[in-house]
Amino acid sequence: MSSGLDRARQKMADAGATEAALDVFTHYYRELESSGGGFIREDDIEPLTDPPRLASVDVDPDAAQEALSRTVLIKLNGGLGTSMGLDGPKTLLPVRGRKTFLDVIVAQVLHARERYDARLPLLFMNSFRTRKATLEHLDAYDELPVGDLPIDFLQGFEPKLTVDGLEPVEWPADPALEWCPPGHGDIYTALVGTGILDQLLEDGFRYVSIANGDNLGAGPNATLAGWFAQSGAPYAAEVCPRTPNDRKGGHLAVRKSDGQLILRDTAQCAPEEMHFFTDEDRHPYFHANNLWIDLAALKRLMAERRNVLGLPLIRNHKTVDPSDPTSPEVVQMETAMGAAIEVFPGAQAIAVERDRFLPVKTTNELMLVRSDAFALGADARLLATTERLPGVSLDKRFYGLLPDFDARVEYVPSLREAHSLTVEGDWTFAEPVTVVGDAHLEDAGEPRTVEDEVIGQA
Repeated sequence: MSSGLDRARQKMADAGATEAALDVFTHYYRELESSGGGFIREDDIEPLTDPPRLASVDVDPDAAQEALSRTVLIKLNGGLGTSMGLDGPKTLLPVRGRKTFLDVIVAQVLHARERYDARLPLLFMNSFRTRKATLEHLDAYDELPVGDLPIDFLQGFEPKLTVDGLEPVEWPADPALEWCPPGHGDIYTALVGTGILDQLLEDGFRYVSIANGDNLGAGPNATLAGWFAQSGAPYAAEVCPRTPNDRKGGHLAVRKSDGQLILRDTAQCAPEEMHFFTDEDRHPYFHANNLWIDLAALKRLMAERRNVLGLPLIRNHKTVDPSDPTSPEVVQMETAMGAAIEVFPGAQAIAVERDRFLPVKTTNELMLVRSDAFALGADARLLATTERLPGVSLDKRFYGLLPDFDARVEYVPSLREAHSLTVEGDWTFAEPVTVVGDAHLEDAGEPRTVEDEVIGQA
């Protein structure tokens, strides 16, 4: 065992890491040392072209209700939204009026519990940076916990490593920055290490639906739960029809050697084959990162593999202080939870409509979900109010960070009649504005205020 690995393991053990987390870290550290990691070649896969469609599946309503009663929802909630200039959980952002992502998610679950008479636990996988603020916000929901189950569990943590030597980095200015989460692929290790997996099985739950906390489209769905239960699959991934705007997103494919479904992300495609990867006709579905897993199958697989699923390693190069580009460069080892599809024999995919995929990664999407292009239904689902959602492109210089966005968007423009909104330059929406058709605000070279009540043209 290398000295860097020894020191990293000891640092993790001293901080309270579980044995499962130490085993997984060791596996990926050795892979990092060997550099490894290859491409998934186009000749080795077949495109996924004809998965079952949720809109067409036949599920008995009683069977759907029974399946949902044995389902638990887990939301990934480890992100701080640093790409938008946040220093707290992204899910605490107001998204509909004063309602945050967390408020909407809880409302979706409480409505589904009442409608289907289901326990339907809601758990959040927090990071050490998001836990405190998240739990403080959820304190207002006394009815949220189910039995003795917690409402959250902690994602693992690991030391950031120096680029030269792969030693655990030291940063006395802020020791908390010496640590990082190991990506959302850590959910499987965390479920085992925290004891949550065993507790869920003991309490009679069989299925888990996992999605990102910033994707309000992935709410409780009895039909999906019923389909997954009757499929007998150990694992299923939701996919959506691809458009030209989805060319960079990961997609599922069928490995020719054994017929196994696998996930291929951009980093796993050879540069000379990117034209295959980005061809939405050749690979017509993208991976929505909404997963369904049979908890009993997961327990068996984790035991067989001694808690190390062996997901593809993602090497993430950053600076130890993300806000300081002059701080030392480090390597963060990460995995993606969707890659687990390749280690579950018999895994399946199901095609869902776009309303199951509404993530907010940038202020472009934040403006869209805050606008009248969506309404909040009685079940707390986001419902599109227009047949075709408009495209929004805001100048990153002035809108990329949330404080800048909020300072310039005093009123979210009406987008229900819009095809697209492109803003270049420093514009402020200080009064209600209706966007019609295609609107383009050009850079005036100085700060400007939108003065017209209607902009764009049909």
